[in-house]
Amino acid sequence: MPSLSTADHRVSPPRVDIPRDYNAAYDLVERNLVAGRSAKVAFIDDAGAYTYGELAERVNRCADALTSLGLRAEERILVCLHDTIDFPAVFLGAIKAGIVPIAANTLLTAHDYDYMLADSRARALVVSAPLLPTFAPLFGNHPQLRHVIVSGASNAPVAGASDATRSLAALTAAASVTFAPAETTCDDACFWLYSSGSTGPPKGIVHVHSSLILTAELYAKPVLGLREDDVAFSGAKLFFAYGLGNALTFPMAVGATAVLMAERSTPAAIIARLIRLQPTIFYGVPTMISALLASPGLPRREELRLRVCASAGEALPSDIGRRWTEWFGIEVLDGLGSTEMLHIFLSNRPGQVRYGTTGVPVPGYELRIVGDDGEPVARGQVGELQINGPTAATGYWNNREKTRSTFNGPWTRSGDKYSIDADGYYLYAGRSDDMLKVGGIYVSPIEVESALVSHPAVLEAAVIGRMDHEQLVKPQAYVVLKGGQVPSEALAEALRQHVKAHLAPYKYPRWIEFIDELPKTATGKIQRFKLRARTT
Repeated sequence: MPSLSTADHRVSPPRVDIPRDYNAAYDLVERNLVAGRSAKVAFIDDAGAYTYGELAERVNRCADALTSLGLRAEERILVCLHDTIDFPAVFLGAIKAGIVPIAANTLLTAHDYDYMLADSRARALVVSAPLLPTFAPLFGNHPQLRHVIVSGASNAPVAGASDATRSLAALTAAASVTFAPAETTCDDACFWLYSSGSTGPPKGIVHVHSSLILTAELYAKPVLGLREDDVAFSGAKLFFAYGLGNALTFPMAVGATAVLMAERSTPAAIIARLIRLQPTIFYGVPTMISALLASPGLPRREELRLRVCASAGEALPSDIGRRWTEWFGIEVLDGLGSTEMLHIFLSNRPGQVRYGTTGVPVPGYELRIVGDDGEPVARGQVGELQINGPTAATGYWNNREKTRSTFNGPWTRSGDKYSIDADGYYLYAGRSDDMLKVGGIYVSPIEVESALVSHPAVLEAAVIGRMDHEQLVKPQAYVVLKGGQVPSEALAEALRQHVKAHLAPYKYPRWIEFIDELPKTATGKIQRFKLRARTT
């Protein structure tokens, strides 16, 4: 491939004019109706297909149902839904009504949800029926939570919940199919996404109405080349910032079709839909792509219609990208985004992919790499990546200190270390802290350590990141046992299950090594760098 100079990457960003008076949900739905796509399929979930016209009615019914319950503009609702048609209907219905939806990770624990409900002071919860038992013990803790709305439930009262619990299907069936959009502005709070809570309690990240369409105009259209005739399938779920763009904003921005999958993104589940529904665009994360390549059921390239594959969430190892290209004949466009920036701002481009790099800046975003002194570093040197772009969040809800630390004027700190090579490609060099990215989700070593030491057999524990055979980061734990405890594989497995029972399952340590003592400084701080040296 010919070498590219830095200047070659400085493409002028598309001109995007967003009016002052603007409602994101109204725009995403109405643009498709105006374009004559009412009869075109917008979403396909496990239960069937839904046209843009049907989606518009569902969005209006949800908006009407929520406001009929007394929910008002700028009030918040927690949305913890699996990927079905109910997610875009509720999410966009709330936004159209001026209500602020908070998309919650469906893999979390009751403790996490308890915090989110209290922190956000959400007036309503919209939850998938299989997730309701996790929430049921929390309802008495939150007097501000007035309504619990269950997706996938019958019209009958939901067992185990409160008197305020209602069926989403019943509420929307009685609602109006027309609804005038709330008079919101482009800078009004539109929706929240919570951070993983890896460095403390989860942070509510507030995004404005203009940000959704801007991610499509700046990345999906010019970089991915998304088209109206595309069928998009995202292995990353809608509650992720990455998945929200992939499977909702992007396809709706151009009138494409999105495939939604409620079940976990296992290789078998993904492959079944790649074959049956023939998507043209697939979005994954490196761990997912690696698992697909290792699957005995991996389809041949001629069995699929894929033309674009994108990856984000964690750095894509070169070997995984090359093997995907060799098998399917298409490139993987590895990119970097963040919940704070909403979607990808740094990416490889079609025809210009360099595996082992994260590509070049997306037009419309300005990037810089700074040292500890806050000044830009020289080409080739490692520093912290910072981003200046129009999709940055307004800040963290009710957390002024963290907001001021992360959002410095126009610049947003990523917490990622990068360098730039001679051709202007960005090279990932790790995190600025001890954080790990597992399957694209941040994991705090301290959080896993705390879970381990809560086991009666454990005296101390330290967790670091370790590369597996695919060069993907997974947690490894070093454990000091209490007196009288005997190391064994059975105990190691018991500790893994203990962590899974206390934290989201993806956070458990894949490897556990028993040691006599942890390396520490004179002041008692664990020297994780010495533990990292043991794994190299």
